[in-house]
This record gives sequence, structure tokens and C-alpha cells, in this order.
Amino acid sequence: MTEAKLHDGSTIHLEVHGRGPTVLLPVNPVPIDGTKADDMRKWGVDPALGRNLIDGLSDAFRVVAFDYEGHVLATPKPDTLTPANIAADLLAVADAVDADRFAYYGYSWLALSGLQLAIRTDRLSALVMGGYPPLDGPYAEMLSVTMTTYEMSGQDPAPKKEAEPKAENEYDWDSAEVTMTEAQTRQFVTLYEGLQDFDDRAAQASLSCPRLCFAGSADKIEYGERWGGVDVDIAGPMVNRRAELEALGWEVRVLDGLDHIRAMQVANVLPILRPWLESRIR
Repeated sequence: MTEAKLHDGSTIHLEVHGRGPTVLLPVNPVPIDGTKADDMRKWGVDPALGRNLIDGLSDAFRVVAFDYEGHVLATPKPDTLTPANIAADLLAVADAVDADRFAYYGYSWLALSGLQLAIRTDRLSALVMGGYPPLDGPYAEMLSVTMTTYEMSGQDPAPKKEAEPKAENEYDWDSAEVTMTEAQTRQFVTLYEGLQDFDDRAAQASLSCPRLCFAGSADKIEYGERWGGVDVDIAGPMVNRRAELEALGWEVRVLDGLDHIRAMQVANVLPILRPWLESRIR
């Protein structure tokens, strides 16, 4: 097992599997088990998502897996989780495995992290963004949600009630409880504060590697009053700006009927991700 040293001096464990062109995957390579796994399945989340992605790619690629989200939750960076520092961390991972050139796939905030990486390096062989649009991204809306989450993390918790899916495998955001600490939530405020002046349209001129974006067609989260009444629309920009994105060099895939959670599952991602990577970097 290899380690990379990150911007704050902490280290993150890396797992390297397979041979071929290098693909960086910021996923948890260790399957989750027990009651936490049962809760994840209730919401349609695969407890072995990271491991299954690795297994689905490592016979054709050199997969470098690292649980970046798990790391920042375990070692919060409340004042330093900036876009530039995240990009530096991803480059540190590539350096630790001697990858001069590499592809990157990230989902949700790890997808926007890939975009921040792409505008800061020429080492990317390919970029795949899932669950976050590369154009007209909801940066202001995400700052609002993360600010609310941060404020809620400092309050005394209300009596906990068991959340239930609104429909099969559909996450009920209104019933979600904030279980993260102030330091954990503050770091995401820092991230989105650092993105408020980011012009993703102007950034397109800095991109040269092959690139793919995808999202579920139902990926729009409508947060209730408890969360500030904010709508985070992920699918909209990809659907409405599809022709423009394609003219800018993106390949766009919209997964019919899938929401944010379901569109990230391996059964939906791998049939898109693997053949596209094979056609672009093999």
C-alpha cells in the first residue's frame, strides 16, 4: 500500500490495482459492512461501490483508488479545503504512484474537483465528471446548502427519528440528520466559498483532454425550508446546454429517470465509464 502526502501534511492511503493507463478514482476501496451497509442499501447505495468500480476497471487499466472524501471527514481541513489545495492533493496522489499522465473520474463534489484539477495541469489524459455539470454549475446553491449544514452542525441535535425512503431507493433529504462536526462541515463551506468567483464557462478554454460528463435526468434536489428552500439542479445544465457542451468538446450522457444517488451506482456508471475510457486512452 502506498501513501501520498497532502497539502496539510496529512497522508492518505492509496491502493493500486491492474496494469495499463493510469486512472485515478477517489473512492473507498474497502466495502462497508454491518448496520451501516444495511442503511446504505435502504437508500439504494452499494456498500461496495468503490471496490466494484475498481474490479470493473483494473483488468484494463492501472487503477489508483483513494478514499479522499473519507479522508477529509476523518481529518477535516476547515480552513484549507480550497479548490487549489484539492487539485494539489490530486496531483500529489498521481506523483506518489509515478503517474506522469493519468485519467480522473469523480462524482458530485469530487467531479467538480476534477474540473479544478484539469484547469491547473496538463497531465490529464481524460476527465470524467459524474453528477455535477461542467457548465453552469450550482456553485451558489451549494454554498447555501453547505452554510446551512454548517450552522446546523453547531446546534444541539433534535430528537432523532428514523428516516424512511419517500419511494423505493429515493433519498428523503428533508428527513436527513446532520451528523458531521462543525470542522467537517466548515471545510465544504470553504470549498464552495472558494468557487463563488469561478467562471466555468471561461474555464472551458483551458481544457484540452478528452472529457465526458453524465448525470441522471432526475438529478435535481429540492431542499425544503429546513435547508433554506434551495434547489440544486444537476441535470438541468447538461440537458439544456447539451449542444453547447458538445461544441466545447464534452461528451454528454443523461441517464433516463435516475436521481443523484442512483446515477452513481456501479451498474449505471461502469457501462458508460469503461468503454469511454477504452476508446480514449487505450
